[in-house]
Amino acid sequence: MISLIATVLNEGDNIRQLFDSILRQTRPPDEIVIVDGGSRDDTVAIMRTYADRLPLRLLVEEGCNISQGRNRAIAAAAGDIIAVTDAGLRLNDDWLAKITAPLLADADIDVVGGFFQADPRGPFEIALGAATLPLAREIDAASFLPSSRSVAFRKSAAMAIGYYPEWLDFCEDLVFDLRLRRRGMRFVFVPEALAHFRPRRTPAQFFRQYFLYARGDGKANLWPKRHFIRYASYLLLAPAILFAGLLAHPAAWILYVVAGAVYLAGPYRRLPAVMRRARASSAAVWLYCIVAMPLIFLLGDVAKMLGYPLGWRWRLRRRPPDWRKLPAP
Repeated sequence: MISLIATVLNEGDNIRQLFDSILRQTRPPDEIVIVDGGSRDDTVAIMRTYADRLPLRLLVEEGCNISQGRNRAIAAAAGDIIAVTDAGLRLNDDWLAKITAPLLADADIDVVGGFFQADPRGPFEIALGAATLPLAREIDAASFLPSSRSVAFRKSAAMAIGYYPEWLDFCEDLVFDLRLRRRGMRFVFVPEALAHFRPRRTPAQFFRQYFLYARGDGKANLWPKRHFIRYASYLLLAPAILFAGLLAHPAAWILYVVAGAVYLAGPYRRLPAVMRRARASSAAVWLYCIVAMPLIFLLGDVAKMLGYPLGWRWRLRRRPPDWRKLPAP
């Protein structure tokens, strides 16, 4: 039995696209368990209009965070295979069939990572999608940590690690994946199990998103070396190169150009694919994206540098459990 779960909050403006894509699945779920965290808009009312067309169980748990919502959905699910997705996206018609096929075919597989790609609706979203979302060919399947926008696993695997970390409100799916890997669960990457995710609409929304992601990193003590390198680059290396260029030798500016080219090479390579996906081809959009990309990276890096220390401050005050310590088998 396959249970499809998600947790939602105030998604009235986009929940229909998710449910419509569930209706189109070539392999329908045996049940759908949705936990609503206490929406104040029409999210719940819209979902209830699908109850006669989908095997829907709707749980309203006011005030729960995304980890708590997922855990309640998993606990309530009757299926031994759990497929997880999210609001704000649409699924390929064969998404559920693709993401559950390895679990149905091989009892030794515990987790299947699907994929998601940018589904942009304008120039800023095109540039943001190319800047922040890798293409499937860039993924190392051996180390890939699937997002809970597109993942499936055995319910027993989630139980073995104590489910999602309920003390963590962002980056919870990364900790969930890392705990599964530490337990020795077998992962498979299926990029054909594809979800289409719309990037944030505005720079302010993007800034908030990456600020919260970095705060989550700080709370969970994730990627400290990566964050240290970012601080060192902006607070030490960049001023040193600027000083050298202004006071020592103008050739030092070449280092800025080389560093920028290396940093932006991947996003610029992705841009044509994202442009095609958005059916955009005008010279104005191309120029906008080329100019916007470095500014998006700068904005995202500033958001991360502001969010990460706040996460660490929370961590020092609250002393959350060490997620690296697994429950006894």
